[in-house]
Amino acid sequence: MYEELLKDAYDLHVHTGPDVLPRKLDDFEMAARLQRLGMKGYGIKSHYFCTAERAALVNRQFPGFQAVGAICLNNTVGGLNAVAVEMAARDGAKIVWMPTFDAANEQEHFINSPPAKLPHWAKLRLEFEAQGKALPTIRILDENHRLKKEVYDCLEVMAKYDLILATGHVGKQEIYELVKEARAVGVRKIVITHPNFPSIALSKEEQKELAEMGAIMEHCFTTPASGKTTWESVFAEIRYVGSKHCILSTDLGQPSNVYPDEGLLEFVRQLIEHGGFTPDEVRRMTVINTAILVEEVASKV
Repeated sequence: MYEELLKDAYDLHVHTGPDVLPRKLDDFEMAARLQRLGMKGYGIKSHYFCTAERAALVNRQFPGFQAVGAICLNNTVGGLNAVAVEMAARDGAKIVWMPTFDAANEQEHFINSPPAKLPHWAKLRLEFEAQGKALPTIRILDENHRLKKEVYDCLEVMAKYDLILATGHVGKQEIYELVKEARAVGVRKIVITHPNFPSIALSKEEQKELAEMGAIMEHCFTTPASGKTTWESVFAEIRYVGSKHCILSTDLGQPSNVYPDEGLLEFVRQLIEHGGFTPDEVRRMTVINTAILVEEVASKV
């Protein structure tokens, strides 16, 4: 039953291997699993490298499938680096994440609310610090609370190639300024990355306001599944903002978690059996909205 709601869907936030961090499955296994479900593709997310080359290899190996390459603007690609965005776009990438683990907002939250178990990315940062090579944290706003010039440079490239801007782990004030200015320079596709993640914690009212500014809310399976928020909160946020302005992703790929396709099926089950959502509402978030992001190309005329 629920498999039908994933036919032609995309999961635009998946952590497959090979990667620096341990992963549950590689790109080829992921593509095979999703093809068996009738899904169209997935977004390959690495916090450290551009994944456009990996996506191209997957798509050559699986005709008719569409793995989506991406780049995340952390220190390993030079941070807020417009040249890296340009090269990623020329290589076929479609998603650009703002800084994630290297974002000042994420680091400040990590210091103020340390987890019980140190995550792999934090261990990597501590390893560099022990070597006397501390990694800088990245802010996208200047001292006047405006976007830095480097961010505008990146946004111009995104507008040029009609890329998807994802907000990563930057903070609330950064998100609002980013969405406003991205729209102003011509970026059409803006995704608020897991808005209910603890370091971001956008209220349902704030999510709706951002949706009215032209952004899409990305609700990830791992956030409620790992106890970072509740399923009831997810249902309330989606209901308040509207399925027209949301997509479903998994953020899966960690060795200890379920497979991404299993997570997406469970997400759909939760929404229908416990959230009271209709199949049409779910399909809007799994299929229609994701296809708009991946497949629709802005007219250059």
